[in-house]
Amino acid sequence: MDEAALRQLIDDVRSGTVEADAAVERLRRLPFAEVGDALVDHHRALRQGMPEAVYGRGKSVDQCVEIVGELLTNGVGPVLLTRADAAQLDAVGAAHGPAERVTNAALWRRPEAHRAARVLVASAGSSDAPVVDECVLTLRAYGFDPDRLSDIGVSGLHRLLAHLDRVTSADAVIVIAGMEGALASVIGGLTSAPVVAVPTSVGYGSSFDGITALLAMHASCASGVTVVGIDNGFGAACAIARMMQ
Repeated sequence: MDEAALRQLIDDVRSGTVEADAAVERLRRLPFAEVGDALVDHHRALRQGMPEAVYGRGKSVDQCVEIVGELLTNGVGPVLLTRADAAQLDAVGAAHGPAERVTNAALWRRPEAHRAARVLVASAGSSDAPVVDECVLTLRAYGFDPDRLSDIGVSGLHRLLAHLDRVTSADAVIVIAGMEGALASVIGGLTSAPVVAVPTSVGYGSSFDGITALLAMHASCASGVTVVGIDNGFGAACAIARMMQ
């Protein structure tokens, strides 16, 4: 339940549209509901302005089906399942209907884009696509209409410079890069907008599954670049949603 839904419930009780007992029944699911071993947080949208997302990795197929079902039935707003495998995505889709789906995530009840901020998701290489997909889908879940600019890594810097207007006109930029992670410093030096950098696990042996890019982004000579964890496209999108309230 979010603030708007709570205000509407109060108004409906006041006007007599909703009986007090029915309102109490709905409020019983705040702040959370027990779904097997999971405690589904229905209060998060009230606290943070963003509903709880479901992290699929480590959960069984049945758990994913049950938790997504709880959020769809008793929650408000978008329902996002991330880091899910094909079996989880197929089962939840079969149980709860079609969703907007990418490689490792799915979104039900996508809202209309209502945030005016222009967010650019820029990635160094096409191998970063799964992280980009997760990031873009999360931004859409939170009401953004992100621009996507792919395969502009620093080994071919002319590819970025050809799209410089898209970088400098954005209100916020998420930079997704593996290898040595240099793209974050380049874009961080080109725009005055907030930059959130996502190191990816893409790269050869000395990239150490993204640790090299992570450390390089933390050591960026471009002041004020924010860095999230390796492959965390979801976290980068959430950071932007908080910044652009």
